[in-house]
Amino acid sequence: MVKGISRRVIVVDSPDPHIFEQAIFIIRKDAVSDESGVTSEQVVEQAVRIAKNYAHTHGAVPRRKFSLPPWLAAVLGGGAIGLAWLLVYLI
Repeated sequence: MVKGISRRVIVVDSPDPHIFEQAIFIIRKDAVSDESGVTSEQVVEQAVRIAKNYAHTHGAVPRRKFSLPPWLAAVLGGGAIGLAWLLVYLI
């Protein structure tokens, strides 16, 4: 639905395009004024900071390294040593 009201927006490009392309922030009318003490540059910096923080916290999950359980590593290691001893005595 489109209303006939003009809004102030900030469009921030994504630091990681795999997550989102752009972030659009709709600014309140009273957010940037002489009374609030907040400048438009501060509002833009905060919008960029929020977009970067979201990209970092919702990014791709790091791949987990494959690791053997300790008991399986011990069994495989013991088997390899036993096989090596067997080969030494057979030769």
